[in-house]
Amino acid sequence: MALIASAKQVGSGIAAGFRRYAEWLVSITWKRFFLLSILLLILAGVLSGIPPFSWDIATRTVHRPASRNVDIKVDEHGLRITPKSKKSQAPEIIIDEHGVQIRKRADPASGAPAREIIIDDKGVQMRTPGEASPPSPPAPPAPPSAPSGQSSIVEDIRREVVDNIRREIAQAQREHAEEMRRDAEEAKRDAEEAKRDAEDLAAEVRREVIDAVGTLGSEERVIHIRLGDYLPQVAFLFILLSAAIKIAYAGRIKAEAKAAEAQEVAEEESLKRQVVEARMAAMQAQVEPHFLFNTLASIDHLIETDPSRASRMQKNLIALLRASMPVMREKSTNLGRELDVVRPYLEILKVRMEERLQPQITVPEGLYSADFPPMMLQSLVENAIKHGLEPKAEGGALTVGAEVIHGKLHVSVADTGVGFAKAATAGTGTGLTNIRERLKLIYGDAGELKIAENTPTGTRVTIVVPYKAR
Repeated sequence: MALIASAKQVGSGIAAGFRRYAEWLVSITWKRFFLLSILLLILAGVLSGIPPFSWDIATRTVHRPASRNVDIKVDEHGLRITPKSKKSQAPEIIIDEHGVQIRKRADPASGAPAREIIIDDKGVQMRTPGEASPPSPPAPPAPPSAPSGQSSIVEDIRREVVDNIRREIAQAQREHAEEMRRDAEEAKRDAEEAKRDAEDLAAEVRREVIDAVGTLGSEERVIHIRLGDYLPQVAFLFILLSAAIKIAYAGRIKAEAKAAEAQEVAEEESLKRQVVEARMAAMQAQVEPHFLFNTLASIDHLIETDPSRASRMQKNLIALLRASMPVMREKSTNLGRELDVVRPYLEILKVRMEERLQPQITVPEGLYSADFPPMMLQSLVENAIKHGLEPKAEGGALTVGAEVIHGKLHVSVADTGVGFAKAATAGTGTGLTNIRERLKLIYGDAGELKIAENTPTGTRVTIVVPYKAR
């Protein structure tokens, strides 16, 4: 166990040292790295000649060709030994399939002529270069002719002898013709085999000659192996390894930095999201009492003028609050639930304004499931009545509509009142400002609040949000 713990400790120490070295490599520039590499190579070259790096750790004996004044060329054609210098008196020797040729140059100092010695299947020949082959020996002289008297007798004897020889040869040929035919095939096979053996022998002799010539003039040399001989190579390998570590660890550090940056961005976005949610909650809390106080003020007014109508409005308000309070506390809802809040609200105002208010809702049922922020539609309806229709003596109409245009939901509240910001009861614009900020926080640039004139009179306010059905 102690050995394992010690090994783990050593391993952790090596890993820590490697990390520190890699971090140091990444921290320096490439210019400084190359400068330090050059200094390391110079230091390795200096240390290689200083003890203990200059001490012998082993020796080795090798053979190498000695310096000579002739060129030795061995190839598939044979062996050729040629003097390097044209002034050298060493002979030129050629050994090939034709035989051996020894050529010696003329010596101007001693006056010795050039000579050429040829050893081939004809024997040994010695001649001067350019000299013709020795002439053939002369033919033997013809025998003296016999006298004319004896010529006929000699001719008859010669003819008889020739005939006898021919008969004997013919007889011998007939006697041995069959045997010769039988041995012809065997002799041919023997000749081919002999030829192959001769070629093999010649190839073997040539290889032996080549091997022998390869060791001609060789000399032994003792090589001293020292530890310093490997210092430059080790230093160069260490530099390459360090460069690889610098490149790889730099990429790793960059990746870790990017991951840390991404983590910081994610945390920052999370904090921003929390801030946005808190601001939205604060704005929504600001909208809720705004609606409630206006409604209670209307009830208070009716209590003085028409208590029965005030009682009906109070009952409708209680029903409205029971339906709207859950919606008011949610962060998101749909258009149908918002309309469920707007309808009782319009009924309450209808009781108060009687014929001066003609409400109308023209939203297709297919859009009831579309996502829509809570309390925004109710705020638009409240502003349209308070600042558009109530200041007008004869009142007017209020229309709530919705449609999808180019993938976005357009929800509008249009009135036929006195117009935008023209009434004496014009508010401070807090409600519309809250709506704009909430749209910006929820949808960014995809949400928009539009205010335009309504034809022929009045104001049209439209909320534009991305269309998404629940």
